[in-house]
Amino acid sequence: MIEVLVVDDDARVADVNAAYVAKVPGFRVAGKAHSAAEALERIEELAVDLVLLDHYLPDETGLAVARRVRERGHQVDVIMVTAARDVATVQAAMRQGALQYLVKPFSFAGLRGKLEAYATLRRTLDGGGEAEQSEVDRIFGALSATSAPELPKGHSPGTAELVRRTMMGAEGPLSAQELADRTRLSRQTAQRYLKLLERTGRVRLSLRYGDTGRPEHRYEWAAGL
Repeated sequence: MIEVLVVDDDARVADVNAAYVAKVPGFRVAGKAHSAAEALERIEELAVDLVLLDHYLPDETGLAVARRVRERGHQVDVIMVTAARDVATVQAAMRQGALQYLVKPFSFAGLRGKLEAYATLRRTLDGGGEAEQSEVDRIFGALSATSAPELPKGHSPGTAELVRRTMMGAEGPLSAQELADRTRLSRQTAQRYLKLLERTGRVRLSLRYGDTGRPEHRYEWAAGL
């Protein structure tokens, strides 16, 4: 599980953001804070992997918190979650090591996309070792992932979300027929959405050979596990 600290000066907003985090598989809310001092205390006390950090705090700015986290040597990542829209603040956040910048107000899908991209980055980096240029490009490109592929004509957002949730919750690779059985979609519809997710890199395709000699296409969720 990725442990998340939610920092926002407004307790109600912090509660909403924490509820959003709790809905994303693989993430857990380790704590909440409503000031810079409280955020730094929580980071010292808790085993935090990621901080969702507001910029406008009552005692110091979120950027000051990010700077102090680096100065104290904490191995924690930061995603800015703030209403600050000026380019100077965005640039400063980048220089302080923020991995993402999410402008308020945002939807659950917006935050989910940032968290899933972060999870993809974590999995990529966990492999360790050395990286060729293509692997470096993939690491730097991981955070540009969006919450869902842009749907072409004839695809329903509701069906896409149903397929996405089913694939994320699957214990292993699924065939188009197995997905159809779980979602009560037709096999043809399930196959169409799986192909879309494969093209956009959201699922991985593998082949399983049976007694007939014909390979069965199997699909596994590749982001936000």
